[in-house]
Amino acid sequence: MTATAGAVRRSRPAAFVALTKPRIIELLLVTTVPTMIVAAGGLPPLSLIGATVAGGALAAAGANAMNMYIDRDIDPLMERTKGRPLVTGEIKPAEALAFALVLEAAAFAWLWGLVNLLSALLALSATLFYVFVYSIWLKRTSTRNIVIGGAAGAVPVLVGWSAVTGSLDWPPVILFAVIFYWTPPHFWALAIRHRADYRAAGIPMLPAVASLRATGLRILGYTLVLWALTIVFGPVAGMGALYMTAAAVAGAVFTALAADVLRRPQPAVAMRLFGWSITYVVVLFGAMAADELIRGGLDLSLS
Repeated sequence: MTATAGAVRRSRPAAFVALTKPRIIELLLVTTVPTMIVAAGGLPPLSLIGATVAGGALAAAGANAMNMYIDRDIDPLMERTKGRPLVTGEIKPAEALAFALVLEAAAFAWLWGLVNLLSALLALSATLFYVFVYSIWLKRTSTRNIVIGGAAGAVPVLVGWSAVTGSLDWPPVILFAVIFYWTPPHFWALAIRHRADYRAAGIPMLPAVASLRATGLRILGYTLVLWALTIVFGPVAGMGALYMTAAAVAGAVFTALAADVLRRPQPAVAMRLFGWSITYVVVLFGAMAADELIRGGLDLSLS
């Protein structure tokens, strides 16, 4: 087994955990539980929340591991990815592939058995889209890679809604659009900082192939649509003042930071937007859940 010089050695379990990109999984699940609360009009049974979160985490972990397997040829070329387990040699490609497939099979069986078939199929569709449409096709061929590919990260809201209701409706569709439009400004802000990495790896991420002004314009445009969608979600889902205030204020901050990136397209400015974009999801979906629970009387029944 070879390892990248100077790489930090992990235990085997820690290396497999790193393969799943746990921080990305956390962010995906932040959108799932509040969606379930809105779908239920209050707190769903904790057993259902647990089953949905666990199944969603398994599905996302498998997809992320598959992504690392696919990107094992370009990850050594990028500063921010050269410490990944397949680059350091801590995990062999065949092991990573088998691990990813086992996780996906377990996720589908778990969601089907403990939640419902629709949720299992939606989670599987997200993985297939992320692997085949984004990782294998668009990431290496199109500047719209993260725009279209980001749809995979928006599926957890559909999984959360269908877990509670067994169907889909307009509120989860709008939430899907919210995450869909949130993803490009979130990721392009990070890509501004790492544009040299993407150029070195030959990946046509927008900031690596377009001017920073053009990138800033795209970021601001998507942010404005995102802000509008979060406001539209309020009356469609019957949200109250707490959510509407949070959506308005958080969206205003997001837009101001996006406009600042357009004015000053520098890595430090872009990273402030990237940092807020993560906080934004937590604030928006947290307010959504709190709004629903407070208006519903915060029923904490475990039934």
